[in-house]
Amino acid sequence: MQVKLVNENSLIIYFAESVSIETADFINYAYLRLNEDLAEVIESIIPSYASILISCNSRKIGLQAFLRLVNTVLNNLDPNNIADFKPKQIEMPVYYGEEVALDHEDISQHTGLAFSEIIKLHTSECYRVFAIGFAPGFAFLGNVPTEIAMPRKKSPRTKVPKGSVAIADRQTAVYPNQSPGGWQIIGRTPINLLDITENNLSKFSMGDQVRFKAIDKQTFLAMGGVL
Repeated sequence: MQVKLVNENSLIIYFAESVSIETADFINYAYLRLNEDLAEVIESIIPSYASILISCNSRKIGLQAFLRLVNTVLNNLDPNNIADFKPKQIEMPVYYGEEVALDHEDISQHTGLAFSEIIKLHTSECYRVFAIGFAPGFAFLGNVPTEIAMPRKKSPRTKVPKGSVAIADRQTAVYPNQSPGGWQIIGRTPINLLDITENNLSKFSMGDQVRFKAIDKQTFLAMGGVL
């Protein structure tokens, strides 16, 4: 781990140089410990692929004192305790019909696979939330099977429908709201990803484990899905 000063009240903690399940688990563990142990002086804490950006409330504590507290928490982290922090398990229903899988033809052409096989592969994995960003509730999930990895679109769409499930390289994600985007769309979920009852307004948190489950059109519509 490496801790660097960012500005007058912020630090960034680097945990690794590359993304992995092990790094994601350890970052989630560190995030929870920091958030709990330093709750009284933290202004914000943002975990990402291989780092955590953390800011202190400068009205309560100076940066150097905050740095010492952060280092104390980090030095006391025990990798053997990671198992005590159980990730949340999320099942995400997805309708993979052609009318919502806007890029099904491009993906099949790129991968050389029938779209039914692409669906099978996409739903075969348990994905980990590696980061949350781009838009509120937008979680970067990995890793998709290499057989269905797909580059981003050369020309992004100006409007991607809410709930669209997409692939970009070896990541997959769900668009929580209508927005511009360049990911390859393979389906749509009827689930609302932004939830005001959640602390971070999102159904997803760092470290969560997500599985996609294929549903038919009737079930999608019955669950509130919009075509």
